[in-house]
Amino acid sequence: MAAPSMGGVMLPRGNGQTVRLPRGASLTDLAERINAEPAALVTALFHLGEMITATQSVNDETLQLLGAEIGWVIQVVSPEDEDRELLETFDLTFGDEEGDEDDWSSRPPVVTVMGHVDHGKTKLLDALRHANVQSKEAGGITQHIGAYQIVTELEHNERPITFIDTPGHESFTAMRARGAKVTDIVVLVVAADDGVMPQTVEALNHAQAAEVPIVVAVNKIDKEGANPAKIRQQLTEYGLVAEEYGGDTMFVDVSATTRQGLDELLTAILLTADASLDLRANTEQDPQGVVIEGKLDKGRGPVATVLVQRGTLRQGDSIVAGDAYGRVRSLLDEHGNKLKEALPARPVQVVGLTSVPRAGDTFLVVEEDRIARQIADRRQARIRNAQNASMRKRISLEDLDAALKETRQLNLIIKGDNSGTVEALEEALMKIEIDDEISLRVIHRGVGGITKSDIDLALADDVIVLGFNVRAEGQATELASREGVDVRYYTVIYQAIDEIEAALKGMLKPIYEEVQLGTAEVREVFRVPKIGNVAGSLVRSGTIVRNAKARLMRDGTVVADNLTVESLRRFKDDATEVREGYECGIGLGSFNDIKVDDVIETFEMREKPRD
Repeated sequence: MAAPSMGGVMLPRGNGQTVRLPRGASLTDLAERINAEPAALVTALFHLGEMITATQSVNDETLQLLGAEIGWVIQVVSPEDEDRELLETFDLTFGDEEGDEDDWSSRPPVVTVMGHVDHGKTKLLDALRHANVQSKEAGGITQHIGAYQIVTELEHNERPITFIDTPGHESFTAMRARGAKVTDIVVLVVAADDGVMPQTVEALNHAQAAEVPIVVAVNKIDKEGANPAKIRQQLTEYGLVAEEYGGDTMFVDVSATTRQGLDELLTAILLTADASLDLRANTEQDPQGVVIEGKLDKGRGPVATVLVQRGTLRQGDSIVAGDAYGRVRSLLDEHGNKLKEALPARPVQVVGLTSVPRAGDTFLVVEEDRIARQIADRRQARIRNAQNASMRKRISLEDLDAALKETRQLNLIIKGDNSGTVEALEEALMKIEIDDEISLRVIHRGVGGITKSDIDLALADDVIVLGFNVRAEGQATELASREGVDVRYYTVIYQAIDEIEAALKGMLKPIYEEVQLGTAEVREVFRVPKIGNVAGSLVRSGTIVRNAKARLMRDGTVVADNLTVESLRRFKDDATEVREGYECGIGLGSFNDIKVDDVIETFEMREKPRD
């Protein structure tokens, strides 16, 4: 049944019916679902104060606002639900399924290392795996996620443990949260000479939200001023009570430098896993898992580090990871050795994808390359629509006048050495607080070196290109130099955030405030040929300055504003300024409506510094 909406537009009434739409859907998508004309929806939204075209991505709130107005309940499908429904169309599911008991076998625990920056997380992992990753990190700060498997011994049995190393800087909070979602146990690293810090609490909150057991590694016990007992006491305030205090959390004192306590830490991890968790997985189901990291390798192309969560991943499998797909050309462990297969809880590098997936994407193996491509294409369209909807700035009718004037926007292209870093950097930049009059927009992000096509895009849209741990390649460097494209290189995230924030603040229009210079009382009015009326005045306060801005007050009311002191004389001589207590003649240009007892106020507009 059609019912008139605003402006006489006829729209089908929903009478409370529910319409499901993917995030970032357009008005055309909605029109198809409710059998309406897209133009009618555009008009209806216009009357609600929103200006949106028929094919533009619309954010969740606007869709629901429109739905409420025309009697439909708009249900925006989350990416997770949409992914589940997408897989169901191919008779696929994601997650553990029941299977034959014979297909289930024990798997290693997946451990995430968390803690405050500089408390020694990466150094501790270095000591555990006899590798030096930290020295390759700019500023000694871990910039992306790595996954490694270590084999230790418990009760004369060899037991593997998978470690995920999450970055420590607060800008990577989202990545750290993602680490907690795929993990079985969290190792919370706290420096014995420093104590519980803000990121320690932040990491602890992520771990507790994920409801995973926690083992506390009290690091740097070899340092002067180390106080492990203080750490135990501080953490009791956050619900972590050490076993020696009658609690159920294992605390282990370690030193990554002297290697003290490392074996005890590995034992504590395995004992916690055996006591608290049933770590088994079905090795015969279709392989599925999570992308830990993705990067573009010059020799091998897109490479994804994945964590297998169920099934057995093998060379030759057709795989789809996020919006990337392909056939597994080779499987590599963390040392670059080739593997024939990867069992559950095994981190492995996958070579053979068509593009670089994002950290946190799910991956699954399907029967045919064709199905993998179809799933990837649909995911890609969904991600693109969601990004378009989130980037669109809402413009109301009240703001229309301002929107039609010059808009100030800083456009960026972000390229990095891996997908997790690019994603985290973009998220950190989007959180920069700045005035409503300017905006930040990332028009493209990607993994790998800065290419000629990136520079071409920058030329078309007046863009700044950010390279994080990557450089521009041959032709791109020449083109950028020739065309004057601003390409900036960074290796530490703090610097990138600070510089972009400074650039945004530099784009702000200056704020001016009025500063009063002086006031003068009109005692007599003189008529001067070719000049007009001149006010014979006594300066009551401050200074009257020639060429200053002025306003004329009469009986406390502003008679004229936006005037200029065009002439200023002391007796017969021109003056630049006249101070309080002195008499002068003031000419206000062509303005002649001056009377005795009027007050002339002079002022200037000074730029106000921003906070």
